[in-house]
Amino acid sequence: MLFRQWVAIETAMFTAAAEMKSRLTDDRGQATAEYALVVLGAATVAMMLIAWATSTGKISALLNKVVNSIADRVS
Repeated sequence: MLFRQWVAIETAMFTAAAEMKSRLTDDRGQATAEYALVVLGAATVAMMLIAWATSTGKISALLNKVVNSIADRVS
């Protein structure tokens, strides 16, 4: 009876070790993490560009030119 318990414990330990190895070597979530980092980097660059454009007044000047150009063509 003691031998059977030992075998059951040993089998459970090997199974747990195999599952742990499988989880540690599994890289399925790596692509998701890389995607999140790329999106975060792109958002940071976009925010920096927007902050620069609004502080220099370039966006409002561009929009004014576009609206004036459209208004000139319509009239």
